[in-house]
Amino acid sequence: MSTTARAAALRSRTTTADPIELEARHGAHNYHPLPVVISRGEGVWLFDTDGRRYLDMMSAYSAVSFGHGHPVLVKALTDQAQRLAITSRAFHTDRLGAFLEALTRATGMDRALPMNSGAEAVETAIKAARKWAYKVKGVPEGRARILVAEGNFAGRTTTIVGFSSEAQYRDGFGPFAPGFASVPFGDAAALEAAITPDTAAFIVEPIQGEAGIVVPPAGYLRAVREICTRRNVLMICDEVQTGLGRTGAMLACDHEGVKPDGLTLGKALGGGLLPVSAFLARADVMAQFTPGDHGSTFGGNPLAAAVGLAALQTLESEHLAERAQREGAHLMASLRALRHPAITDIRGKGLLVGVQIDPAFASARAVCEALMDEGVLTKDTHHTVVRLAPPLVIERAQVDLAVAALGRVLARLGQRAAKPAAEPALH
Repeated sequence: MSTTARAAALRSRTTTADPIELEARHGAHNYHPLPVVISRGEGVWLFDTDGRRYLDMMSAYSAVSFGHGHPVLVKALTDQAQRLAITSRAFHTDRLGAFLEALTRATGMDRALPMNSGAEAVETAIKAARKWAYKVKGVPEGRARILVAEGNFAGRTTTIVGFSSEAQYRDGFGPFAPGFASVPFGDAAALEAAITPDTAAFIVEPIQGEAGIVVPPAGYLRAVREICTRRNVLMICDEVQTGLGRTGAMLACDHEGVKPDGLTLGKALGGGLLPVSAFLARADVMAQFTPGDHGSTFGGNPLAAAVGLAALQTLESEHLAERAQREGAHLMASLRALRHPAITDIRGKGLLVGVQIDPAFASARAVCEALMDEGVLTKDTHHTVVRLAPPLVIERAQVDLAVAALGRVLARLGQRAAKPAAEPALH
């Protein structure tokens, strides 16, 4: 069944049975989903309400790195939910300490502050950087500046969209918080030129996800580390999407042997079951938070801590970073072997890959819609890039299935594009 036919069939159902119609009628229209209604997930597979199976090649932007319903993580969730789910941080629990210990050990950072969403982790990093600048570096109160990279994506809060370079993310949501400036991503010299005595930090994604899976030049992160150290500026790596094995290493910055002063994690940390995030930093940065400075009703709750701990243990025990490196290399090689003229670039590392589609051939959205008809689900970004970022538990045969589906889609779309226009009717 074609995308158009499936959309029509879904909309033809009665209002009470049509989830798409219910969303459209009662929800905000801030998403444009593919016309498919998912009801179940298992491993790398998703199933719609008609029972059709789809290969998940998006994994919720890395949130489902362990696959859907991983039995170890589901057991950790259900066992803990039956014991104790939520308490205020006004009390200690028997789960948080072990989670924080595992998190700092896995990342090599000194301390961690748990939150919920990735955006909250980035907001926490901003607060920490500013207070460190005032209390430790000696920046005059109210003058701290934070540098970010053009093309960044760190969330949807008003502070974060205020320093986005994407016009749509900013349109209609100002005024924005001052104190931020952008520099070109991948350009270490531009970073150094932008630093002033008031600069507190540079927040950077080691690989930009939402921008289209943009990988910086080799040596960029090492150069950033050297500049930040020499100029007494905090290097904060936003690894909400790239961290926890996604790129073939525990952290994407590990590929260049770089240790940041601050780090944000999220998405995969919740095991695909609930939102869990954290800001991690060296001890003197985290020491700027004192009781009452920062907090979260749900951050660090026992349920989140239990699942986060199980996620970290599973990442290690199942060698998922190594799997991402191995299967990611195979994915990239297989995509290149397609040699299709519609593909103008293939970028990525590990199991975070972007396929650039020539807009003269088709939009990336059209490719994703056609992939859905082939039983593969993912999402485009910036209208020109198809993301391929499956759960890290994906197997070689499933990688091959996704690449073969893309090959068929491109061939089919190419035939449509090549079909000559119909002759005008004679009257």
